[in-house]
Amino acid sequence: MRILGIDYGERRMGLALSDPACTLASGIGTVRINGMRHAAELIIAAVGEHAAQCVVLGYPRNLSGTESPMSERVLKLKLLLEQNLPREVRVGLFDERLSTAYAHRLMNITDTRGRRRKETIDTLAAQIILQDYLDLKNRG
Repeated sequence: MRILGIDYGERRMGLALSDPACTLASGIGTVRINGMRHAAELIIAAVGEHAAQCVVLGYPRNLSGTESPMSERVLKLKLLLEQNLPREVRVGLFDERLSTAYAHRLMNITDTRGRRRKETIDTLAAQIILQDYLDLKNRG
């Protein structure tokens, strides 16, 4: 089984993919998006390309745990995916608080700068979201 992890943003979307044993997440790239429908189309294509059986969307919340304005968009994307993916592909949400901040810290450590940094951060954030999801799933 493979799981696709998504860090959804307004302009870009980071993607990550689990190994078949669902223990390790690897970043597979960042794509530029033009709206939610375009993002959904790209996710659906990635599900098909990688034979993913589950999609995990990073669910942005405020540090206090309350929903953020982006939370609503992610919920709409989830619904859109559920309506357009095969029934056997599950779509879930995973708390992504601090994943982007952690990705920024890692980029600072590696001294990655400029245009490459933005794209790398989105991919890395998706990888962090998915790895945290896998770690939690495999603990229980």
